Amino acid sequence: MTIATFFFRQEILQNNYLADIVLYLYFFSLLILFTFGAHGFVMVYHYLRNRSKEEETPALGREPVVTIQLPVFNEFYVVERLITSVCSIEYPKEKLEVQVLDDSTDETYQIIDNIVRTYQQLGFDIKHIHRINRSGYKAGALRNGLVTARGEFVAIFDADFVPKKDFLLETLPYFFQDEKIGLVQTRWEHLNSDYSLLTRTQAMALDGHFVMEQQVRNQVGFFINFNGTGGIWRKTCIEDAGNWQSDTLTEDLDLSYRAQLKGWKFKYLNDFTSPAELPAGVNALKSQQFRWTKGAIETARKMLPAVWKAKIPLRVKIHSTFHLTNNIVFPFILLAGLLNVPLIFIKQQGGHEAYFALMSVFVLAFIGSFLFYMLSQKAVYPDWRRRLLLFPLFMAGSMGFAVNNSRAVFEGLFKKKSEFVRTPKYMIEGKKDSWIGKKYVPLKLDWVVFVEFGLAIYCFFGLISSLYYLQIAAVPFQLLYFSGFAFVSALSIKHALEARRLKKEAFAASQQQ
Repeated sequence: MTIATFFFRQEILQNNYLADIVLYLYFFSLLILFTFGAHGFVMVYHYLRNRSKEEETPALGREPVVTIQLPVFNEFYVVERLITSVCSIEYPKEKLEVQVLDDSTDETYQIIDNIVRTYQQLGFDIKHIHRINRSGYKAGALRNGLVTARGEFVAIFDADFVPKKDFLLETLPYFFQDEKIGLVQTRWEHLNSDYSLLTRTQAMALDGHFVMEQQVRNQVGFFINFNGTGGIWRKTCIEDAGNWQSDTLTEDLDLSYRAQLKGWKFKYLNDFTSPAELPAGVNALKSQQFRWTKGAIETARKMLPAVWKAKIPLRVKIHSTFHLTNNIVFPFILLAGLLNVPLIFIKQQGGHEAYFALMSVFVLAFIGSFLFYMLSQKAVYPDWRRRLLLFPLFMAGSMGFAVNNSRAVFEGLFKKKSEFVRTPKYMIEGKKDSWIGKKYVPLKLDWVVFVEFGLAIYCFFGLISSLYYLQIAAVPFQLLYFSGFAFVSALSIKHALEARRLKKEAFAASQQQ
């Protein structure tokens, strides 16, 4: 402790100029976090004010032709489950078209070809549309399929989804209530939320988005977004809004804003769900979070000027700005974590009592976040109190992902182009299922992991320093940052090493044969 104290006190903290910079930067980072965190109170207010009973599905007046698009890329483990569930949807065969939009480069192609032939023999209008390149990635595949789609309405399911049999019967009727409805989006349900701590915290995050954000935005007239899957579009809406475009990594969010700015309405169904598989490996989750974060920033850069020029209410413009830019918090989460440690020594020196008293106000943002997720869990699960015990881990995880997602933010801001890296799925539904040793598992450790590990050590030092100087108020934050970086980095290393070990064992076994 003597060496560490000397370093921070003598080299940094005795220089008042540097101490002031730390204080100003910390205040600014907390102000940003507080602004976005306090927005949770707005969502909670609207949620409590607009809570309504379960909505009864209107009757389906006629049975239009529907196209179901299934964009897939190397989905060896789940593509059969996907196609089987889609072909089990209750709807007249002559009114249903299924397009398997296949960009695969491995055995998935042959699996799809065999399944498609089987269902064709059973009388299904199902087509295997295979591209030899991934031009435009998912957006390119959807746009390519739309050229020949014969449906008046187009439903989309990613490979990790298992749509319910009554999906079309529950979603189609809303289009006939209002000809300006362009999209009906359903809430995601989780097939494997109880698989691990990682999937439980993911489920909490997604439940907050769907139960609170999507539902509230739709109820009070804010813009919502298509979630890329588990929804159904009016084909003319897609075409009128400019079709699928691949200049962002979140083609779903991009098209959603373009459509609503053109005057189309969206309908969100909170009481009807589309089950899906959550990523079971942390490195797969990182790639998913990176894509979602970077894509949202790219969409914000692209669409915010149009939002503010549009003839829409000011409140919609303001909320859309929060919606599109909320991932900007990650660099400030990271900055706050870095500054937490020198702040211990600044506070120990004394002379900044008023500053630290003011900082305590920012704790209110945590209360807003807690209420936000508490209400979402209460709305979905009978055992919501038990699930809410994971909230500290969820907060720590948000901090642990700050390096990964900050990188995505900066790449999005500075227009750095990157490949659309899809999230691999492994047919993980029960606790006995495993993804380790299967195809597609990331084997390489990204440099981000080593930064996260270094930050875990750094924040552990901050935790010990807080306890040493009896700065008890700082302990919970130091503990959250340390736990987050330690959990994410350790799990990343563990999963990568396990995958490498099993791959070597499988290779050795094949050589012996």
